[in-house]
Parts: sequence; structure tokens; C-alpha cells
Amino acid sequence: MKLFITIIILLIFAETTILCVKSFGGKNRHLGQMPRRKVFVDTSTLMDGRILAVAKSGFLGDEILIPRSVIRELQLLADGPDSEKRTRARFGLDIVNELERVELADVEIFADDTKRVKVDERLIELAKENRGMILTNDFNLIKVAATEKVDAININELAQSLRSEYLPGDHLNVKIISVGSNAHQGVAYLPDGTMVVVDEADRFAGKNMMVEIEFVRYLQTNAGKMMFAKLAPRNNKPQKRKIADRKSGRKPNKNH
Repeated sequence: MKLFITIIILLIFAETTILCVKSFGGKNRHLGQMPRRKVFVDTSTLMDGRILAVAKSGFLGDEILIPRSVIRELQLLADGPDSEKRTRARFGLDIVNELERVELADVEIFADDTKRVKVDERLIELAKENRGMILTNDFNLIKVAATEKVDAININELAQSLRSEYLPGDHLNVKIISVGSNAHQGVAYLPDGTMVVVDEADRFAGKNMMVEIEFVRYLQTNAGKMMFAKLAPRNNKPQKRKIADRKSGRKPNKNH
């Protein structure tokens, strides 16, 4: 009887293991076969230039396609009478050349038909024909693409999402967790994990109390973002009164 139960348990274990392996393997095969998106870049994105920094970071894992019709439009603008557009268009052409040399991005010049249609219309056609999407900073093109059921992504939205939530001059209540590396500095952390170095806040370190700070500046590094702040004026007033009382020889007034 014991042998029979043991055999049943082993069979159940073996069947469960096989099902798990099949499920895991099937999922991996499915992920491995997922096609990359075709992203068609418009003129405004190239003239903006920030796409180059994104490409160099390695975050562009899709096929980045620059249609020849877009390059043609840049050439026309670069030779045009408007000096501002001429400068920006020449910058856009330089961005195209730089993008082709980025090793971490799959950038290709797409040989589309440069027939006499508006470039925006051509981009929507290409996105539809290739089941792709459009990368643009043109708000109107994004709206038109939405009406045509074509997805569009925006460098401006990416920049906005990565922008610091707090700007110099903003106030926030934080807890000073520890003492900083420099004299009289305290260290706090924002809800998203960003470290904040607060001047003259070492006396609040580890006291488990909320302190109002004012952001002064922020620093973006390869290791992440760091913000610098100072104590809000109301946090310094009690300290200043005590210092003044010590100098005058008077006892601090507890009513303050």
C-alpha cells in the first residue's frame, strides 16, 4: 500500500514538473518571437535633437526608421529662405548622421516614395502599411494620428515624465534620516527614493520628526538624481533665538 501511494505521488510530481517546464518554455518562445515595433521618425523630432541622447542611452529597442521623405523635407528647409528653420533643419540633418552611427540603436533610412504628398500624411501611411507608430513632437500630428488609429509617441512626454517632481523654491516636509558627509548636513529621502542633502539639518538626524525644507537645486548623474535643499526659515528661527540668548546672557524664553 505504501509503495502504491509513493508511486502515485511520484507520478503527480512528474506530471506537474512537465507542465511547468512546458508553460515556462512556451512563454519564453512567445516572448522571443515578439516582433519589434517600427517607429517612423518625423522632421520635428530630428530638429529637436533629443532623440540622439535617448538612442545613445540604449533605451530605443525598436526599429527606428527615418523615411527619405522626411530627409527630403529637411533638405528643402535647410536650403530655404527662413534663417531659423534653415539652422534647425541643418541641425536635424546632423542628427540623422549621428543616429546612423549609434551602436545601441537600430536606425535605418527607410526608402519610401517621395511623391508629392505632405510628409505628415506620408508618415501616417507608412505607419499604417507597416503596422508601426510615429515618433513626433508635433502636437497636431499626434491628434491626426489618433483619428487614423495610429499610435504616436512624443519625446516631450518622455522628458516631462523624467522631470524632477520638485523644483527649486518648492517646499516639502521630510524626515532627516542621517548626517551627511559634510559638516552640518542632513540626509533625507523623497518617496521615489531620491536622496536630498539638507544644509544645517544634522541636528534633526534620527529624531523621527518632520522638518520643512526648501529645494535649492538638483543634480543629475549617471548614478541617479540627487537634490539639495535648505531648512525652511521657520526651522531656523528657534535656533537663532537660542544663540542670541546665549550671547546676551539671558535665559531662553520658553514661551517662544
